Amino acid sequence: MSASVPIIDIDPLINDCGESQKAVAVASIDGACRDWGFFQVVNHGISDALIDRVWEETHHFFALPRDVKLSVSRTRENPRGYYDRELTKNARDLKEVFDFAALPFPDLPDDHPKNRAAVDGSNQWLDGLSDFKQTMLEYFRACELLGLRLLEGMCLALGMPGAALRGHFTPEHTSFVRLNYYPLDDPLEPAFAADVPTLGDMALHHHTDAGALTVLLQDDVAGLQVFANEAWYDIDPVEGAIVVNVGDMMQVWSNDRFVAALHRVRPIRDRARYSIPFFFNPSYDTDYAPLPSVAEDGPKYRTMNWGDFRRARTDGDFADYGKEIQIEDFRIGPP
Repeated sequence: MSASVPIIDIDPLINDCGESQKAVAVASIDGACRDWGFFQVVNHGISDALIDRVWEETHHFFALPRDVKLSVSRTRENPRGYYDRELTKNARDLKEVFDFAALPFPDLPDDHPKNRAAVDGSNQWLDGLSDFKQTMLEYFRACELLGLRLLEGMCLALGMPGAALRGHFTPEHTSFVRLNYYPLDDPLEPAFAADVPTLGDMALHHHTDAGALTVLLQDDVAGLQVFANEAWYDIDPVEGAIVVNVGDMMQVWSNDRFVAALHRVRPIRDRARYSIPFFFNPSYDTDYAPLPSVAEDGPKYRTMNWGDFRRARTDGDFADYGKEIQIEDFRIGPP
């Protein structure tokens, strides 16, 4: 479809531009979250120079020999690292991924129990790629700041103080970055691919994101689509813009005012595609339910715990362990 998600200037949220300009940005975010569950942001505060370095290091990593990448493979016990058989809705996606998180306690080793508990596993970095690690962690911190600004805008849109939810994300949270590589050919060797079949030829199957919100950097290869108004719409790359989408947790907090929209990546035909989502997730002990400002007529969801919900979804991404948990499992009455 030819319609497109809104492009919003969020400079008023990043810098002190006055309350009237901030109100305009908040109203735009409110409308986008209600109508689309997706929007693109400009003047987001992440420098072009840093983004260029991130792309360079991402391309470098995925160009490494397969056996080198497999040396930092993730497992069910440690969902950080490289993986080439990611599942969505229990179907394998045609892509390779690399996941990492920043350390809440940077003075302690990555595998220290305090860091493992906070980031849901321990980061795995390849020896000799110091620029890769440094660049990725710098980008993580930039996305962290952007996530907090967007969270403030969404809280204001829901009639809450801007800092109403900040305590769930500071001083620690369980956010992570994923590097996505969508090659033209199946990344698995035929002998292995037969054991982990795909469902159709989607590069990434339709799904919603589990957390609060997602900040997505996409390259200039189209493919991302969102489902709205009973149709699939392309989210075409816009130079200098970053895609933002509502997650399941924000849909619950908003009591369905905001929609965690289904999205997917259609088959990649002409050249490989890369994208880098930052999943902005709270601390594991966060219990969440509809906020009072939007639940005057009663909450539509029972209270759920983020740690329990996230662990169940992680299992579903790694391998087919049965029905994937959804927020609909916690709904009170009809949608």
